[in-house]
Amino acid sequence: MTFLKTSISGVFEIRINRIPDERGFFARTWCRSEFEEHGLESVLLQCNISYNARKGTLRGMHYQAEPFAESKLVRCTQGAIYDVVLDLRPQSPSFGQWVAVTLTAENRNMVYVPKGCAHGFLTLQDQTEVFYQMSEVYNAESARGVRWDDSAFNIAWPEKVEVISERDRYYPDFK
Repeated sequence: MTFLKTSISGVFEIRINRIPDERGFFARTWCRSEFEEHGLESVLLQCNISYNARKGTLRGMHYQAEPFAESKLVRCTQGAIYDVVLDLRPQSPSFGQWVAVTLTAENRNMVYVPKGCAHGFLTLQDQTEVFYQMSEVYNAESARGVRWDDSAFNIAWPEKVEVISERDRYYPDFK
C-alpha cells in the first residue's frame, strides 16, 4: 500500500499496490504492521457497510466523542463517493479544515480518518456501497455530528445533495 499524506495531519489517502497476472490482480488492503509504521491505529473492532440507492445521497458529518472516539478506514466497494474528512481536534494546526478524496470501486483507494475528525460523503453514482473499518464499536450516546453545510467549514460539495437524513440535515451550528 502507498500512504499519501493530505493537508490534514493524520489523514491519509491509501492506494493499493496491484500485482497483476493473467487472472487479474492481487492487492493488500490491510496490514497491521504497515499501519503501525505510519503511526496509525492498527486495531480494528468493527466493520460496517453503507448502501446508498441514489446518486446525491449525503451521509455525515459524523464522529464519536470520547471515550468511544474512533479511527476509520473507508473504502468504496461499488459506485463512487466524494469523501470528506473534517478536522475537529482543537489542538490541531488544521482545526476546522477539511480535505476531500474521490473514492471509487474502480480506483479502490481508501481514506484513513483519525480520531477527532468528522467524516462524511456524497454519492456520485446510484447504487453506491461504502465499507468502513473502525477502531471502536459504535456507541449511540457518543455519536456526534456537524452539519454538512455549516458556514463554519464551507465544505464544497461537488454536486447537489438529493437525499439526507433528518439528523444530518439539522445538526446545530458549530460552536
